Amino acid sequence: MEKHNLEARAAAEAAARQSYGKLVAYLCARTHDVAAAEDALSEAFAAALASWPEKGVPERPEAWLMTVARNRSIDVIRHRKTASASMTELEQLFAERQADTGETLPDERLGLMFACAHPAIDAAVRAPLMLQAVLGFDAAAIASAFLVRPAAMGQRLVRAKRRIREAGIPFGVPGRDELPARLDGVLEAIYAAFAEGWSDPAGTETKRRSLAGEGIWLGRLVASLLPEEPEALGLLALMLFAEARRAARRGPAGDYVPLAEQDTALWDARLIEEAEALLRRAGAAGTIGRYQLEAAIQSAHVARRQGGKTDWPAIVVLYDALAALSGSPVVAVNRAVALAEAEGAEAGLRELDRAAEDRRLADYQPFWAARAGLLAQRGDGAAADAAYARAIGLETDEAVRRFLQQRREALRR
Repeated sequence: MEKHNLEARAAAEAAARQSYGKLVAYLCARTHDVAAAEDALSEAFAAALASWPEKGVPERPEAWLMTVARNRSIDVIRHRKTASASMTELEQLFAERQADTGETLPDERLGLMFACAHPAIDAAVRAPLMLQAVLGFDAAAIASAFLVRPAAMGQRLVRAKRRIREAGIPFGVPGRDELPARLDGVLEAIYAAFAEGWSDPAGTETKRRSLAGEGIWLGRLVASLLPEEPEALGLLALMLFAEARRAARRGPAGDYVPLAEQDTALWDARLIEEAEALLRRAGAAGTIGRYQLEAAIQSAHVARRQGGKTDWPAIVVLYDALAALSGSPVVAVNRAVALAEAEGAEAGLRELDRAAEDRRLADYQPFWAARAGLLAQRGDGAAADAAYARAIGLETDEAVRRFLQQRREALRR
């Protein structure tokens, strides 16, 4: 029985990774109720964990989950069918229940993402809402990604879902005249999903395992639908540049390898070439944006394949433009690191001191790791040791933690 339980749980986890957003999007495209769709799907997964160990994993888990979730939605709508809108939803779901659930479900995730990016939704919560509704992130993970308290993020997400239902926001890719108001939020969510998957380079965490691939898939989808949008092309290029380095980010024993020490022979030349072509296409549009600049920075890093050196002054210039465009404290930290490479540790530390005025960096691990390294270069051992302690305490990746501990021990010696 224990074996059957493990098999059922593994199948349910695989279905969640592969189909969660697709199933939620399919349900709420018909009801316009994101929260109800999530609740119905949650009940479907609970039913799967109760049924599959005894009856076996169905041949088409996605179709099984959809049938159960749709039935749960019908039950909920029955209880509130006094409203004419609910009657319409009920009739539609009843009709769909008669369809062959073995057929492939249409993928409506992009439509859900653009619905979440509607101008009626607060701009600050559009990308977080997409991460939860389309990719199944919990509020705590989203809050961490956006440097916001989990309770505050949870409240924002609840309000946004209510807004979609009450306003009857349509699902689908909007017309070109509506794109500028929505595309930024969609791209931000795709990049956040990729970054979350990128933070698990070994692919060992179930919740993160497919997120980098999912981000690239969504990025390709947006770029194919909007081939003239330079920022869509820039984002896809950025993700491909990063993904090209995946094999070099860990040593044979799983040790963390910083970018400057990575073996460029392990970088994926095919992905780099594709990214460079996308970046050129984006640049031809004559409009510069955040993702094009970030992709250009990555391009400058991978240029080390040819010359063996990194053009740090050029990277600083790119970070200058990116900082002016975004005002992001994360960009400020990265710029400080680049400046230190170009002009020395003192220059980098001055920039970090300025960045530290933003309280959001108080618990941002890369800030403390960068500060520790630059203080060590300057010869300020005590301050560097304290910064390393702070960075190690904030780091969740065991390989990076070991790397920082080794640097700290070398400093002490």
